[in-house]
Amino acid sequence: MPYHVSAWHAIMNALGANITLEKMKQECYGKSDEVIERIFPGRFTDEEKTKMSFEKEKQYQQDFKPSLKLIAGLERFLVDAHGAAIKLGIGSAAITFNIDFVLDGLDIRKYFDVIVSADDVINSKPNPETWLKCADELEVSPAECIVFEDSPKGAESALNADMKCIIITNSHEQAEFANYRNVIRFIDDYNSMSAGDF
Repeated sequence: MPYHVSAWHAIMNALGANITLEKMKQECYGKSDEVIERIFPGRFTDEEKTKMSFEKEKQYQQDFKPSLKLIAGLERFLVDAHGAAIKLGIGSAAITFNIDFVLDGLDIRKYFDVIVSADDVINSKPNPETWLKCADELEVSPAECIVFEDSPKGAESALNADMKCIIITNSHEQAEFANYRNVIRFIDDYNSMSAGDF
C-alpha cells in the first residue's frame, strides 16, 4: 500500500493538489477514478481519469517490483490452507492488472479459488460488494468467512459484509481499527498464523 500512496502522492501534487503524504494515505481507497474525483472533483473527464490511473499503476509496479515478496510466513500459510482444503479468495480494490502483477510475480495464483478485483464490482470498499461477491463465488456464507485486511476501509468493508477480520499491521496502527467490532486479531505477519486456527 505505501507504494500506491507514494505513486498517487507524486501524481496529485504534480497536478497541483498540494496534498501531504498522510492525507494521501487517507484518500487511497476505492477505485482509481474515485480517488482522483475526491482530490479533484469535476476536473477530469472519465477518459483522462482512465489515462491517469494507468500511468499511476505503471509507476506503482515499477517502484514496487524490486520489493515484491510475500509477507513473512504467508507461503507456509497458503500451502497449509490449500492442503487442508480451506477455500481461499482474493477480494481486492486493485484492478486485475495489479493483481496479476502480484500473483504471477510471486507464483501464488494456484492457491486461490476465486479472485474479485475492482473490475468485477460496481461499488468499491468500504461497500461490502467485493467481499460478498467473493463469498458467493466461494459458495460460503459471510459468517463463515475470515477476511485478512490491512486498511481501515477494508475492515469497514468486511464489517459491512458481516465478516470477521484479521488485521495485518503493515501500514496502519491498531488504534485506527478501534471502531471495527469485527476485528478479531492483529498480526505483523503470517508467522503467528496457522491453517489449523480455522
